[in-house]
Amino acid sequence: MGGPLEPRRPLADRMTSPRITEDTIVVVTGGAPLPVWLSAWWSDVGDAVLHCDDGDTVVAWALRARPRAIVIDARPAAGALALCRRLKRDAWTAIVPVLIVGDAVDFALAFDAGADEVLQLDLDPREATARLLALLRRSDRDTDVHPSTRLPGTREIEAEIGRRLAANDAFAACYADLDHFKEFNDRYGFYHGDQVIRLLARLLHDVVKGLCGSEGFVGHIGGDDFLYIVPVAAMPSVCDEVIRVFDELAPLQYSDADRRAGYFLGKDRRNQLHRVPLMTLSVGVVTNQRRRFARAVEVSELATEMKSYAKTLPGSVWTVDRRRDDDELEHAVAVRDPGAPAVIALRAGTGR
Repeated sequence: MGGPLEPRRPLADRMTSPRITEDTIVVVTGGAPLPVWLSAWWSDVGDAVLHCDDGDTVVAWALRARPRAIVIDARPAAGALALCRRLKRDAWTAIVPVLIVGDAVDFALAFDAGADEVLQLDLDPREATARLLALLRRSDRDTDVHPSTRLPGTREIEAEIGRRLAANDAFAACYADLDHFKEFNDRYGFYHGDQVIRLLARLLHDVVKGLCGSEGFVGHIGGDDFLYIVPVAAMPSVCDEVIRVFDELAPLQYSDADRRAGYFLGKDRRNQLHRVPLMTLSVGVVTNQRRRFARAVEVSELATEMKSYAKTLPGSVWTVDRRRDDDELEHAVAVRDPGAPAVIALRAGTGR
């Protein structure tokens, strides 16, 4: 094997790479035999296994798409550690778990190079397999959470909805979105904007877990968008409490002058000054009481629709979809009347 340090191949050769997916295992080896437990592991966890003996090609593949993991055999070349450093130096490829294997690997140097796991080839197969599975669990945990709030991200949100659909649980999916957050961020800066995001994340987590315990779930879609899932029976009390607490805390994020005024002057896209109200919270709620959902994406799409409707109403509000599968299309959520049969708009404390 020429190893990761051999001269670079022509760009055209490196660009004609096979299709890389999040289930692909990339193996950097010189062809020396590898233990059976290692090949059995990557056959179990990967849809495809790609072997490569050129470090530049491996980096190009990892930059193009995130593989499931990269396995580097440290026996043929000292360039194994250099390749690991290159992968971990770039923010895009750094999240790919890198496993270094060999006969006599210097653990300290390998971990210093950024390796996520280091295994000797003569390791007990049961221990090796357990450590490899733990490696992937750590990787999934780190990449499936939002970096600022540490809440589960979109992939885990989809999986949670899927689990509840499969179990035929009666649940409510609640899409929460801040109103006037962009203007707040423009006025007070991204640092204070990030504090508001963290505040909302903690609020949702504490309310949902406090009222629902292990039956509640909170995920962070991204930016100021969150989705929490609770049992249908708990939905009204959870949403009421979320709105109530948010309306108490939101004004405290502003300066005294802006808080007293109840607004501040901001510029629109035409550079014209206008009054920007204090932030409010809109929550769109979807339940499976009257509807049947086959896939998580259907729940997500309808929750987005309900959230958009909630944002057309003044103040902090949550709205719940009351339509049935056989309702006509014209019974859409565009109806603003809170008493309309298709949609019931509920405000905290109204009891409606």
